[in-house]
Amino acid sequence: MSPADQQPSAPEAPTTDLPLLELRDGLSEVIDTDPALTEAVEAFQAGTGPVAVDAERASGYRYSHRAYLVQLRREGSGSALVDPIPFGDLSALGDAIVDTEWIIHAANQDLACLAEVGMVPRKVFDTELAGRLLGYPKVGLASLVSEVLGYRMRKEHSAADWSTRPLPAPWLVYAALDVEMLIELRNAIEQELRRAGKWEWADQEFTAILDAPPREPKPDPWRRTSGMHRVRNRRSLAVVRALWEARDQIAESADISPGRILPDAAIVEAASAMPADRDALQKLTAFKGRGAHRHMRTWWEAVDHARRLPESQLPKQGPRYDGPPPARAWADRDPDAAARLSAARTAVAEIAEAHRLPTENLLAPDTIRRLAWSPPPEVNVDVVTTFLRDHHARPWQIALTADVLTDAMTSEAPAKPLD
Repeated sequence: MSPADQQPSAPEAPTTDLPLLELRDGLSEVIDTDPALTEAVEAFQAGTGPVAVDAERASGYRYSHRAYLVQLRREGSGSALVDPIPFGDLSALGDAIVDTEWIIHAANQDLACLAEVGMVPRKVFDTELAGRLLGYPKVGLASLVSEVLGYRMRKEHSAADWSTRPLPAPWLVYAALDVEMLIELRNAIEQELRRAGKWEWADQEFTAILDAPPREPKPDPWRRTSGMHRVRNRRSLAVVRALWEARDQIAESADISPGRILPDAAIVEAASAMPADRDALQKLTAFKGRGAHRHMRTWWEAVDHARRLPESQLPKQGPRYDGPPPARAWADRDPDAAARLSAARTAVAEIAEAHRLPTENLLAPDTIRRLAWSPPPEVNVDVVTTFLRDHHARPWQIALTADVLTDAMTSEAPAKPLD
């Protein structure tokens, strides 16, 4: 039987008919003293089996991405809620469980903030990524717990400000529930992966998570300002850059989310209006709020600086990018490359559908674009395999796609319109 035929196909039960997930052992006290942390270290060192780990940040409230709460659960150890703020370093806790598997949902979201407090795993099981490999249409923790284990989870505090102290009891219950059934979920999903012939795929993916180098800062982060499409000229781009950088300095110093100091809409409005003086700036609609008014002198100095820049120092219209141009331009710029990309996308999509995988989990779209835009001078399976490996494709991905991509690179089929 093919992997696709072995996928879970039971109809999804309405979540309102499912029992609400509750804490089996009650809510434990938050660990925020040295004696309590020492006790937790001993308890988790004495536990057995994998450990469920989660972390809560204050995204949207704070500038930093630090963890404001770490939740753990292990067989024989129970659950623990650890406040990392009084300690700064939780390496003793990390060391106590370093030799076991850490179960993390959406590991890429939590590994950095866990490492910041000294908790670095050697082996992970990512339940979200595993859910993607199994073809589940929804891979949020609540959706998987509902679909796989038959429990309904609370969702009301997912966007809370976890830097709040003291943390309200309902928030702590919500946080503790995030690890309550993570071990059971992991075990059930492993069985599904093995039945579907995808366990080795998952194992390679989990290893790749830990082997991935730290993310490089993106160049010109100010270009990600929401609404940038409305900014039409280089002088206005300079205003966006100046206001973004001024806001970023204030936000970092105060550890407040930049959008709470000055919204992106205000930056774009100022860049579009190009106010001639401070009075004109503060009359703009987006600058009438209390937060914007508090730093009005800084905002005007940034705008005025951008207005006075010589042409040679204005930012370029387009962002710096070392990859291929947007795919929609390929048909005009290089019809052969457009044909290769169309053939490659079609072939990879067919394989992904056959194995009930999201296409992006079968092969990174950027890798496909780079191969199609600048294929090696000599195209054969070995060369394409090397290209994919150099672009961090895993062995299972290469095994599924190298042959069809080799064929696509020599395709002479007419290109379909590309988005």
